[in-house]
Amino acid sequence: MAVPTTTTKNNQGLQVAVGRRRSMRVLLSVPILASGKNSKQQNFHEETRTLVVNAHGALISLAAPAVVGQQITITNKVTEESCDCRVVYLGTVQAGKNQMGIEFVKPSPSFWHIDFPPDDWVVPEN
Repeated sequence: MAVPTTTTKNNQGLQVAVGRRRSMRVLLSVPILASGKNSKQQNFHEETRTLVVNAHGALISLAAPAVVGQQITITNKVTEESCDCRVVYLGTVQAGKNQMGIEFVKPSPSFWHIDFPPDDWVVPEN
């Protein structure tokens, strides 16, 4: 299967190949606190860890029920920084927790504090 060679600019001004992810994924387990309102409009606060991170969000696992489009806040328990996110993907349920993809509401490529992030995590200066 051939990979598309055409490119387009994303909303941060980066060149991205059509059909490719916006930023490389990194397997990284970061302790986080996820909070917000669940799909039943009840407040929740749940400690969990990331499964995968990238410059635009993460894959996490939560017991709290969620729906695509739902807004949640995550707090990096190491740095105590918080970031507003939205659920963009619901995956499989394992051990009573739903895997879900979350996306930062505002671009935050430095939120994970990775010393040597992949090249596509850096927004070029104009």
